[in-house]
Amino acid sequence: MHILKGQTRGLEAGAEPVDLEQTPGDIIVLTAADTEIAGLAAARRRLGDGFPSVRLANWMALAHPYSVDLYGETVLAHARLVVLRLLGGASYWRYGLDEAVRLARANGSLLAVLPGDSTWDGALAAFGTVGEAEARALWSCLAEGGSENLERFLRLARHLIGEGEAPDPARPLPTAGRYRWRGATALGEGPVAAILFYRALLQAGQTEPVDALCDALAARGLAPLPLYVSSLKQAADAAFVAAELAAHEPALVLNATAFSLSEPGRGGAATVLDGGARPVLQVTFAGVPEAAWAASSRGLSPTDLTMNVVLPEVDGRLVTRAVSFKESEERDPLTECRPVRYRPKPDRIAYVADLAARWARLRDLANGEKRVAIVLSNYPNRDGRIANGVGLDAPASTARLVAELDRAGYAVGDAPRVGAALMELLLAGPTNARGSGMRGGGVDLPIADYERFFSGLPDDVRMAVEARWGAAADDPFVKGGTFRLPAHRFGNIAIGIQPARGYNIDPKSSYHDPDLVPPHGYFAFYAWLRTAFCADALVHMGKHGNLEWLPGKALALSAACFPEAALGPLPVVYPFIVNDPGEGAQAKRRSAAVIVDHLMPALARAESYGPAAELEALIDEYAAAEPADPARAKRVAARILDFARAHGFDRDLGLAPGADLEAALGRLDEHVCDLKEMQIRDGLHTLGAGPAGRARAETLVALARIPRGSGKGGDASLLRALAEDLGLGFDPLACAYAEPWTGPRPALLRDAIPPGEGADGPAPPLWRTAGDTLERLEALGLALVEAHCAEGPARA
Repeated sequence: MHILKGQTRGLEAGAEPVDLEQTPGDIIVLTAADTEIAGLAAARRRLGDGFPSVRLANWMALAHPYSVDLYGETVLAHARLVVLRLLGGASYWRYGLDEAVRLARANGSLLAVLPGDSTWDGALAAFGTVGEAEARALWSCLAEGGSENLERFLRLARHLIGEGEAPDPARPLPTAGRYRWRGATALGEGPVAAILFYRALLQAGQTEPVDALCDALAARGLAPLPLYVSSLKQAADAAFVAAELAAHEPALVLNATAFSLSEPGRGGAATVLDGGARPVLQVTFAGVPEAAWAASSRGLSPTDLTMNVVLPEVDGRLVTRAVSFKESEERDPLTECRPVRYRPKPDRIAYVADLAARWARLRDLANGEKRVAIVLSNYPNRDGRIANGVGLDAPASTARLVAELDRAGYAVGDAPRVGAALMELLLAGPTNARGSGMRGGGVDLPIADYERFFSGLPDDVRMAVEARWGAAADDPFVKGGTFRLPAHRFGNIAIGIQPARGYNIDPKSSYHDPDLVPPHGYFAFYAWLRTAFCADALVHMGKHGNLEWLPGKALALSAACFPEAALGPLPVVYPFIVNDPGEGAQAKRRSAAVIVDHLMPALARAESYGPAAELEALIDEYAAAEPADPARAKRVAARILDFARAHGFDRDLGLAPGADLEAALGRLDEHVCDLKEMQIRDGLHTLGAGPAGRARAETLVALARIPRGSGKGGDASLLRALAEDLGLGFDPLACAYAEPWTGPRPALLRDAIPPGEGADGPAPPLWRTAGDTLERLEALGLALVEAHCAEGPARA
């Protein structure tokens, strides 16, 4: 086992044993807040000589059990007072807490276990050996914060170990307020951009990232409104923020607080930051050094990912970039820690400020002046796959969007309002097909203009593109010194085909290749959108594009990550199929996009048709003949096996020649039921137009047939609820389809399926198995839902 010396911090902090190399001290403070450590270190310096020895550390650096054992043996075992401030409760550092408790009891030393937030937790404090009053007094000093209260904390700790007088109680400080950036007392000119950050940064004097954001926003014509809070979950803090937002009506909010206000797994709840048409951009003050971020392909540590990305997304935040990083200062000789400060990253600050300015411009710009690019996928890169959106009729959706934009006052020119006309236009012009640049239509970008754009990209990007694809002039889509690009302009609307990620390569496997560098033609397409067309926003129509798969970090991108190099700080709206949140999250995070979930296609039962329907009819014939006419049943059974072999059903089920007849018939019967019960897509979805009529009812039944969420009440399975109401005594979602049905046959189910045509006229369908009962339950459910929908939109 290798032990890392000193206080280390990286994206995988705690994955290796760590020796903090601290000597014993009288007072030990363990906390997860680096701002608190820095503030306490400064407070200890102000208290001067003659003070008991103090050691400060971040318990998150002691995640490995061996790290805990080593620190316990060398430091905690010799302490007179240990103060452990846990963020998230006992479970977040259970082994460390247990060791601290064990050592305190074994040595008769003092232990105070305090909550890491501003809400008192008596159950957590009970792990300690100090009284609740003393624990509350210590906690109050840290929870209130500020230089004076941090000094009070250290003096109180000294008093508890028998030295010095008890200080006055902590002085309450405002938990929320407006930060006087650069001493400003009034808002500047321009659209207001509210910035939300934690009070702890102000208390520790670590507002450099906030100052840098304010500077950058002001330089772009926005009026920064920086607000600090202890927690948005505190009613008083939330009320203060709500009043400030109502008074100043910001164009957008930049949120640097973590976690979520809504509860994961439940419906989204409105938060104090929502309201009006303002976007909320999530910015990250990363908890790792810049060097660790720069070397990481993931971009953020698991802690930062959870607190600053995953949970804020529950509230609908637009994830942007990490704009600052924690950097260790020189080792403090008095506390043997390395105080950590947030250091802003200028180019990441600039990116977020540019993105914020563009969102603010969208709010204030008249619709008739907004320039919108609509980009269609092409996966794989063949003309027959242009405008391919998973589950989405992308051409029809684009045409519908154009019509809606026209009604909203956008200048859409003669852009097609019908999907077929749009496809005809796209196929007549340049596409990703080799040689298509010779076709008419499309747009041109002179190579000189492209090279000006290209020269502004980071050196690493330029060198990688040229190493893989050579000079821009050699790109196959350059004709006569000009890029011929698959885009078409109609007034202030541009509709284009997303370019291929490469040439003369397998288009399917390369589409998702995280290492494949895109060619010059790819960058030329986005260069035209950004510098020639001057797009104010981009709509990527449907899952999924290839930009989110380009090389670079998974999130918290750098300027050298290829999605950012191509797209820049351009607002993106991305209609994405609702049932693929995994890839939707990647698209959202890597392009700072607004994901607009759209429905999957209408759903329906597969039912039986063709050979499967014929096989089902033969099995029904066998079942009818078997009890009364065994000879006929035997002939029908032979026909069933011959039919199964002729159409490959035996191969599907792995039925060996000479298999037991009853077992083979049972498996074929169950297989036919399986096929019939399958839920399948019924066409494609069109954005803004949900399924109607029977398709709507079938989709609702398909969604409600299985439990959702808690599985209780309105989340219960529709089929199980019907089976229970009818007293059927079986689970329709866990039955053996071919099992003979011996349960009740209520009239509601008997009449749920209309009679079919028999040899002597209409004949009721057979009801012989559990699968037949399930089919009747689904038919009854569909009839009930259709009737419910027919009562009107208010009921449906």
